[in-house]
Amino acid sequence: MKKIMISLTVLVMVLAGCTKLDEKLYDKIPGDQYPENASQVANLSVDAYKRLQNLADDNGWWLLAQEISSDELCGPTRGSDWFDGGKWLDMHTHSWSYENEGVNRMWGTFWEGITSCNQIIDMLNSLPQNESILAKVAEVEVMRSFYYYLLMDNYGDAPYLTTANLPSDFQPLKVPRKDIYDSLVTTIETNLKFMKPIDNKLLATRYMGFALLAKLYMNAEVYTGTAQWAKAGQYCDSILAGPYNLESNLSAPFVTNNDKSSEIIFSIPYDEDNFTGFRIHMRTLHYQSNLTYDMPVGPWNGFAVVPTFFDTFDASDKRKDAWFIYGPQYTSGGEVIVESITGEPLDIDPYLPALFMAEGEFTPKQIRTTGARVGKYEIKLGAKENLSNNFPLFRLTDFYLMKAETEIRQGNNGDAWVNPIRERAGVADWSGTTLDQLLAERGRELWMEGHRRQDLIRYGKWENSWWEKPATDGSKRTFPIPKWAIDGNPNLGN
Repeated sequence: MKKIMISLTVLVMVLAGCTKLDEKLYDKIPGDQYPENASQVANLSVDAYKRLQNLADDNGWWLLAQEISSDELCGPTRGSDWFDGGKWLDMHTHSWSYENEGVNRMWGTFWEGITSCNQIIDMLNSLPQNESILAKVAEVEVMRSFYYYLLMDNYGDAPYLTTANLPSDFQPLKVPRKDIYDSLVTTIETNLKFMKPIDNKLLATRYMGFALLAKLYMNAEVYTGTAQWAKAGQYCDSILAGPYNLESNLSAPFVTNNDKSSEIIFSIPYDEDNFTGFRIHMRTLHYQSNLTYDMPVGPWNGFAVVPTFFDTFDASDKRKDAWFIYGPQYTSGGEVIVESITGEPLDIDPYLPALFMAEGEFTPKQIRTTGARVGKYEIKLGAKENLSNNFPLFRLTDFYLMKAETEIRQGNNGDAWVNPIRERAGVADWSGTTLDQLLAERGRELWMEGHRRQDLIRYGKWENSWWEKPATDGSKRTFPIPKWAIDGNPNLGN
């Protein structure tokens, strides 16, 4: 592999007697001398993390697909707005095909991450090996495993490649999901000893590796047919013994400046100007909510909470008012917002009447002002089209609830891991928590964090009907490989 030549802006000016000007000037580091220091080694993995950027919005579709396909969130058609060829309706009702936008973009996004990691690993393996290089290889192999975990979870069988050094005409075969699972578990567990046991929320650290292994083992029965509850519990223990703590304020992990939150294990570092791609507020807020948040842009009045999910929250649950936007709406100065079409005070009715609201069949008020909106991620005053909140991919409360689940599934009591979360939310403790209760609590605590689709599948609830989604067969537990990918490689259609 051709060694990378890294250009530097270096000017060496040594004046001796004001006339000695024969020193050599360098503007490059030769490939066989790079990297020279720990900072340069650290920078080698930057592109692996950059590929996370598209996960939260429609360039990559991962978050949207996990939530809109579930019983938590929907993208309703509001008169002439938000039909968009039916892609939001198809995702919610499980009517997608291999040409659906979400199906297409997720596949491409995951493969961009895998390919970037493989290119970095190939380059690292070409360098003189030492402790820092081995640690960096381990880090990037675990990041590659994260992308493969998303791919396998969403698509099932898929190619499994561990190098980018392949012939230009190479067309890989699909590998069974079970074999990908086995390879991921082996890869991560082998690399743990090289990874740093530190709290760095933006890197694949040892704790991020523990979290990924816990997720893999948690869903092992789905992926392989054999449950691994004890192993999942062991890796949850590794997280719970780490440098993380529950925040006293349940919204602290989701504020704009959440980069130091004690609950976040691994996250995407979004920035409104420099690392864009998190626009959930634009997709959900009413057109005139810019007046509430002094936004320089107008939101799009789209996504809403599924009304039956809204009703799973007790009136006393602090998460209900903290994470949903509903009721009378006011400007940042406290004045009533008057809805521009109805002429009435803007009052968001949390109960969306239908997934498809055609003009003439529903009133303008129903079309424009129904459905509780997403407020979990802080929308700061002056928010732009993109938020600067870091998005938590792994968060501590998930592993509290996963630990409870592993205990219950092994015939033990999981209350000790559920009740601290319920207490923080201001709702009563449980005694003898059941799996159905736990699934509902996971929904409330982890909504809009990308876990619901996976949870419903693991709990055997994915084919159930909910709100306006009919009961389905088992064919929709994974998404189909996109048509464009099969056209390019017919092996993917077999």
